[in-house]
Amino acid sequence: MNQEERQPYDDNVVKVYRCSKVVKGGRRFSFAALVVVGDKNGRVGVGYGKANEVPNAVEKGRKRAMRDMMPVSLTGGTIPHEVTGRFGSSRVKILPAQSGTGVIAGQSVRAVLELAGVHDCLTKVYGSTSPKNLCKATLNALLLLRDRETVARLRGVEMPVHH
Repeated sequence: MNQEERQPYDDNVVKVYRCSKVVKGGRRFSFAALVVVGDKNGRVGVGYGKANEVPNAVEKGRKRAMRDMMPVSLTGGTIPHEVTGRFGSSRVKILPAQSGTGVIAGQSVRAVLELAGVHDCLTKVYGSTSPKNLCKATLNALLLLRDRETVARLRGVEMPVHH
């Protein structure tokens, strides 16, 4: 277990899916797990793993999420600006909020936001509420975020210096 000690990542199993196939002797079940991994400091990833047992599916999902981790730009405990992420027919709108508000979100959206390091924000989901699509739409929204310095640099504008 020295792998977990080296990497300070938290993970959250959002949902475990059970699938059954009917064979001669009865039903044969297989499992899939949707896992979110993050360091609660601006890095987050979503993974989906499938296996014949739940722990193996979770481990595969965790490995995939670790591999696909992305950096997210945050300002303090919230996001720099309002953003809408899309994936499939799911839409996730995330709004910045004052300190102390907390993460106002459903289970799948909350998992991604909290592990990314967001402490205060409001969210609204439009369209499909499938956990797989919501996690990916939330990740997509977080990747669209830009902080003030990045936008100023891209536009070639000098940032005014405040006290």
